[in-house]
Amino acid sequence: MGVIKKLAGQTVIYGLCSMVPRFLNYLLVPLHTQVFQSAAYGVNTEWYTYVTFLIILLTYGLETGFFRFSQHNDKKAVYGTTFLSIVVTSALFIIGVTVFVNPLSEWMNYADHREYLLWFGWILGLDALSAIPFARFRIDNRPLRFAFYKLTNVGINILFNLFFLWFCPRFSHWEWVQNVYHAEIGVGYIFLSNLIASGITILLLLPEIFRSKIRFDFGLWKRIIAYSLPLMAAGLAGNINEAIDRVLLKYRLPDSSLPMEQLGIYGANIKIAVLMTLFIQMFRYAAEPFFFNNEKEKGSRQTIADVMKYFVIFCLIIFLGITCYIDLVKHFLRSEEYWAGLDIVPVMLLANMCLGIYFNLSIWFKLSNQTWYGLLIAAAGAGISIAGNWLLIPLWGYHASAWMHLICYTVMIAVTWRLGKTHYPIPYDLRKIFLYTALAVGLFLLATFTPLENVLVNLLKNTVILALFVFYIERKEHLLKQIQGK
Repeated sequence: MGVIKKLAGQTVIYGLCSMVPRFLNYLLVPLHTQVFQSAAYGVNTEWYTYVTFLIILLTYGLETGFFRFSQHNDKKAVYGTTFLSIVVTSALFIIGVTVFVNPLSEWMNYADHREYLLWFGWILGLDALSAIPFARFRIDNRPLRFAFYKLTNVGINILFNLFFLWFCPRFSHWEWVQNVYHAEIGVGYIFLSNLIASGITILLLLPEIFRSKIRFDFGLWKRIIAYSLPLMAAGLAGNINEAIDRVLLKYRLPDSSLPMEQLGIYGANIKIAVLMTLFIQMFRYAAEPFFFNNEKEKGSRQTIADVMKYFVIFCLIIFLGITCYIDLVKHFLRSEEYWAGLDIVPVMLLANMCLGIYFNLSIWFKLSNQTWYGLLIAAAGAGISIAGNWLLIPLWGYHASAWMHLICYTVMIAVTWRLGKTHYPIPYDLRKIFLYTALAVGLFLLATFTPLENVLVNLLKNTVILALFVFYIERKEHLLKQIQGK
């Protein structure tokens, strides 16, 4: 279990590096939901949905390509080739957005706020430029550097959010504040704060970017692109599953249902699943380079199987932890207007867990260089997501979107597992995974359908339920001993 202990340690390190910045960012949600009504917050949700698609296009799978090709090639050549490739495409993207900002803004129905598109063009371009330098921190095992720049980015973002959304409205009578603050920009100040943070981060990264000679190898680039583009296409298809609902809600809900308000409520409640999302993200930061670096080790496939089991266990603990304390967690959303969507939180937590399971399962086609399978699976999932959301949103609104996440990822898990069993067999302990999942869902239903009027007593009851699950898992798996490598 020494290898599992190593991954657990790396997950904690990168978890702190990634979880703390993202958690700090999520602390802005109470500010945003207090300052903006649901319709305005819906605008924020809509724009950041576009970001999730475009950042995949602008990095086009080169992060994973960088990890893969660094194992068998000159790492400096791989770094220089991937970084310069993104420099060119990011520059072209920023130029394109700047030149066509007027017609694009009109097409997106934001002609009155063309600055939104311009700011996001720069945000995306700058964030894409930082992708390979951050990937190099990970593969070089430099988590402190990684953490420093991530925390700096988030700190600047939070600082300017507070400046524009809290300080300026309260001191708008000051002359110098009137010169920098214009209330009509509204939710755009969230975007402007992001842009300032992204720009300063790139400036701070310049010494790291150029700490070694950068050169471009065209032959190497062609091989990396051949490996990476299917991952980009798979990422886009996968992101359709993740984000297409937030696009379709605006257009498929009738005006009488107040679609932007519904989008704002949906977007805010999705963020309650923050701990599950953060855990999956911190796991991915550590796991991807870990799996590639340990591919040739004896028993590597059994290690992957063990990792899956423990991953599911921790996801289920997070699932129960959030749902058992939902009466406390809901205050994360400062306005009661957003509480109408709390019933989708358990569904989204399970959906996010399924997405993490899919990430674990998908390692087989990355390790075996059969990345086209990832594209096909993600495309099938995208088809299910688009069709389901298109048909069901007019009937059930954002509830349909939440359930389509869970259904889509479940289908992708089944297909990926079946193909992997044929092409790259990994001995997953399916019996325990199903048992633990069923137990967690059963305890959640018990906690949900046995409410007590006194909130404190109800929380105590749910604490006992959560403790029973943790005690059972510890008794079956001896988790602490496993993590400690005993």
